[in-house]
This record gives sequence, C-alpha cells and structure tokens, in this order.
Amino acid sequence: MTASITRCCKKLAEALFACCLAAFVATTASADIGMRDIRLVPFEEGGLVLSADFDLEFGQRLEEAVNKGLALHFVAEFELTRPRWYWFDEKVVQASQTWRLTYHALTRQYRLSTGVLHQSFSSLGEALGVLSHLRRWQVVEAGRVQPGESLIAGLRIYLDVSQLPKPFQVEALSNKDWALAADWRRWRFVVPETGAGEKGREAKGGEVK
Repeated sequence: MTASITRCCKKLAEALFACCLAAFVATTASADIGMRDIRLVPFEEGGLVLSADFDLEFGQRLEEAVNKGLALHFVAEFELTRPRWYWFDEKVVQASQTWRLTYHALTRQYRLSTGVLHQSFSSLGEALGVLSHLRRWQVVEAGRVQPGESLIAGLRIYLDVSQLPKPFQVEALSNKDWALAADWRRWRFVVPETGAGEKGREAKGGEVK
C-alpha cells in the first residue's frame, strides 16, 4: 500500500514538473531567436519544403554549459492549418525537427546532429551558423494540399529544456539565460502551382497576428 502511494506521488511530481517546464517554454518564448526570410515552396518531387533564417546567439551561461559537455537540443516545429468557419480549424500538417549540439573535448570540435546526419565544427560560431540556416526541410508530402488552396502556416524554434539533465531543468525554471526561443510566427499561405516560377513559389500572404 505504502509503495503504491509512493509511486503515485512520484508520478504526480514528475507530471507537475513537466507542466512547469511546458509553462516555462510557453511564457518565456519571445523574440530571443529572430526569424526571417521564411520560404515555403513546392518540392520538385511533390509537396512543400521550408527554408528560414534564425538569429541565434548564445549567452555566457549556455556557452559555458556546452563547453563543459552538456548536450543542447533545439526543436523547430511547423504546422499548416485549414481554416473552417463552421468548426475548429483543421490541422493539415504537423512536423518537427530536432538538432543536438554537443562539444567533444578530445577532438576539440562541436558536433551538430539531426537524425542520422552529423557535422563537426572547429568553433561554436560555425556550428550556430549552420543551425541558423534551415534549408529545404520537406514539411508537406505530395498530395496533402491542392494548388490555390488558402491555408495558415506556422513556425517556431526553441531550446528544449525538457531534454536537459534534471539539475539543469530546475535551473532553467529560474534562469532566463535558458529561455532561448521564438514564439509561433503565423502567416497566410496560398499553395502555388507546381510549375510556377521561382518568384511565384515564395510564400504568399501576410502575417497572421
């Protein structure tokens, strides 16, 4: 009986801590990471690919943490929504991509990993330079949307503090140096024709407030 109560309390504490982290990300996500030159264009084999530039700078606390061997995870999230006047908007696409940034003291190199792809750099600035340029990420598969369709696209990027070791997660709750994030940027998007010229392929429509 006592063991069962202990397990329940532990699970409740973990759930509350996870909620606090989620609230931390939601309330501190601001313009710490700027986003610009967002382009959502047709892919040659069908679907849509996304490119964007991020203004990403580390504070002293994050730089020290990386240099001491702490792995940092950055997450980009994209969604495409179909507005519906008669009901809740329909989520057509939800996609995410994660980058893992680490420093290896033996080789004195920084490593940036996403999926099975890895790149090594001699400086943190070089690694952040690559991380700052998102290129040709396929976010929409062929056949999911139709040319001429009007949708609302959304993009955000943030440092995922939930993947930090527990002591650093606790520190992140009270230290704004860890609040490295950009809130959702949403804009109206009209799906272009597949054969449109390069200029016509850029994301159409204005930003949604």
